[in-house]
Amino acid sequence: MTSDADRALIGHLLRRTGFGASGAEIDAALPAGYQATVEALFADAADPTADPGVAATAPPQLPGTYSGKPTTEPAYDLIAWWLARMTAVRRPWIEKRTYFWHGHFATSIQKVRYAGLMLRQNQTLRTLGGGPFHTLMRAVFTDPAMMLWLDAEGSTANAPNENLARESMELFSLGVGDYTETDVRQAALALTGWRLARADGTALFAPGAHAQGPETILGRTASYDLDSFTDLLLAQPANAAFLAARHWLRFGSDAAIPASTRQNLIAAYRSSAGAASNDGSDLTALARALFTDPAFTGPATRYALVKQPVEYVVGVLRALRVSPPSDGTAADSRLLRQVLNGLGQVPFSPPNVGGWPSGQLWLTTAAAQARIDLAHWAATTGDISAVADAAPSARIEAAAHLLGLDAFSARTTAALSDVVGAPPDLVELALLSPEYLVN
Repeated sequence: MTSDADRALIGHLLRRTGFGASGAEIDAALPAGYQATVEALFADAADPTADPGVAATAPPQLPGTYSGKPTTEPAYDLIAWWLARMTAVRRPWIEKRTYFWHGHFATSIQKVRYAGLMLRQNQTLRTLGGGPFHTLMRAVFTDPAMMLWLDAEGSTANAPNENLARESMELFSLGVGDYTETDVRQAALALTGWRLARADGTALFAPGAHAQGPETILGRTASYDLDSFTDLLLAQPANAAFLAARHWLRFGSDAAIPASTRQNLIAAYRSSAGAASNDGSDLTALARALFTDPAFTGPATRYALVKQPVEYVVGVLRALRVSPPSDGTAADSRLLRQVLNGLGQVPFSPPNVGGWPSGQLWLTTAAAQARIDLAHWAATTGDISAVADAAPSARIEAAAHLLGLDAFSARTTAALSDVVGAPPDLVELALLSPEYLVN
């Protein structure tokens, strides 16, 4: 026997682990219950090819070299493809997770300038984003797009570049205050010697360009290379606490992570330490602990996050069953790029290495027109039959169900009551409602 509380809790989980959740998706998950729905997230992630949405959205064919003429134009196809993939998948956790890591390891095509390398990074984040963080971090260090983005390509013992060393600690693994400027300079030496092969854009190690050491980093002295430096970073107590806080910020709440939640997530992350297949940096265990933590399932986190623009746009497309084209030159693709640009978040183009902001910064008056444009287009293009076919007296409730909302406030309901006779207008206003702008 399920209750309204059960339905609200599962809706909360599906919204946070996907891009919104329609009433139909919530209804389908309800019989299994909350815990089984959580476990289904990770079971599906184990075999992403089983999702028909993946098969229907093959990645664009982009050159993987970095020896040709650089250009950002193929990024249009890249953006269109990822929007199509996020919209098409049946189980969106893998794409939501990839979107999270794209913000964490923020890399912009505006500097990289090779769409094929950006696609390769996107695939790496998708493939490794639920395994050991050690494996993901190690791959990011030699990811070609990241190497170009943070000037690691060509860093030598005689001319070490500090960008990747700094961000690997500040933004990727430890956080501000858990390293010194001396640590940055010494870590830069540990990361020297890596090159990109122009023929296929892969990372190659040139031993002659690598600093021989020893270096003293984070209080420990050794002749470090990329692998031992990665080991050192993940051995720091700050690493687990940093990743716990980052996951809470993006999936839990803008409010500070509760101490008990932080400890639960740290313990889960470190739970596999010493196991043959893991090193105590289990990202799936961390995510499972988050989604089952009392602070996440409690009422304080419901609708506590403002939707980021990509979440909002993809959620609209999914709810109204609009399939965006994977051709970046198509008219609808251009419209969606314009909307995302107006909202302030275009995939593959973060503003800086810190990624995009969160919270109420997305609710600007400048972005309001972009939301209006999207809502009007979607309401006149998408499938709103669930609302149009309902009796006028039931259309507001039907709109809430279509969009996966528990209910509209009395104030929103009063505004929607004025347009119940015009279903497209009703859906458009529902998409612009305060209830739909938060997650």
